[in-house]
Amino acid sequence: MYNFSVKPFIAASLLFAGMQTGFAQDYLVNSLKNNQSANSTTAFQFTDVINIENTPVKNQGSSGTCWSYSANSFLESEMIRMGKQPVEISQIYTARNAYIEKGKNYVRMHGAITLGDGGALHDVINMYRKYGALPQNVYTGLNYGTTSNKFAEMAAMGEGVLQAAVKNPNGELSPNWIKAYTSVIDSYLGDVPQSFEYKGKKYTPQTFAKDVVGINPDDYVEISSLKEYPYYSKFVLMVPDNWSLDLVYNVKLNELTDIIDNALKKGYTVGWAGDVSEKGFSWKNGVAYIPAKNIADMTPEEKEGLFLGPKEELEITEDIRQKAFDNYQTTDDHGMHIVGLSKDQNGKEYYIIKNSWGASNDYKGYMYMTKNFVKYKSTAILLHKGGIPAPIAKKLDIKQ
Repeated sequence: MYNFSVKPFIAASLLFAGMQTGFAQDYLVNSLKNNQSANSTTAFQFTDVINIENTPVKNQGSSGTCWSYSANSFLESEMIRMGKQPVEISQIYTARNAYIEKGKNYVRMHGAITLGDGGALHDVINMYRKYGALPQNVYTGLNYGTTSNKFAEMAAMGEGVLQAAVKNPNGELSPNWIKAYTSVIDSYLGDVPQSFEYKGKKYTPQTFAKDVVGINPDDYVEISSLKEYPYYSKFVLMVPDNWSLDLVYNVKLNELTDIIDNALKKGYTVGWAGDVSEKGFSWKNGVAYIPAKNIADMTPEEKEGLFLGPKEELEITEDIRQKAFDNYQTTDDHGMHIVGLSKDQNGKEYYIIKNSWGASNDYKGYMYMTKNFVKYKSTAILLHKGGIPAPIAKKLDIKQ
């Protein structure tokens, strides 16, 4: 059996690489050591309501690859849901392929589009569809002596190649610029194997994705909620890390959490993308909520007591959400994996969130996030279309 559940808990970046992208946080590994709080696990008493099996917590290291870690964790839980033995999917193989595609877009757009480590949840589905998948032990991305991801030098090298291509010094692009860029990426992350052995059988990345992972990328949808666009239609989510300009479905605010609740009840986990820069988000304490009182108006004592047990929250409306998005107060700075539902000692519901910053906080790599936080700070969610309530799926014209 797999030790993949969060049940052993008591029930239970953002430092960006940020020059060009919000989602590409560079959360340093060393900053996560000894990161437990003194009292969160006693101040909050969580009781699990739904706890869906998931694979062990990982650490993205010094790389802005949360989107790949969270969405691949989501795919691993999908394998479990489908009755398969889960395998750790190489997060860096996914990221490597996205970097190649992003580089192509960057040059085609004359440099006028996001570059960097960042990405979106749908990038994992898109790269899976085009490039397949590899197990983690076949493609670790640790190709130059590091024991954890460290991408800053690679990013700088790659950016230099792409900027040279955009300047077009020959007056006509040669076909070699993409070879030069790809060679930079592969020099740091490793060459992609054309074939490999897994459990005694030979695979390519495409056959491994089809025969071992076994998900159908067409079964997965991305959903957001912004009042400026017509509901139950698709729109381009205008955030820097949507470099591929993918479309997302638009639903009403309360439906965003209705969809997550329905998915969890039916045994589906959910990928989550959003903003974790709020003062009510505490990785150390393992809790995220939206205080009813503005932080700037709090006394020093109130600020110190932010995580000394459950507090009253601000009620989130469509207008509040839209304003925060428009003012850059809600950005696409992190991705995580929703794996369950819990209640605190007052009966308030929180989503159980799996992070990719290692197991150093109060809940060994997991967090508890209120529904109000999700309504306010989400940029998008990713899930199997079977997890959407039937009436909402019908409005979206999604066939389940």
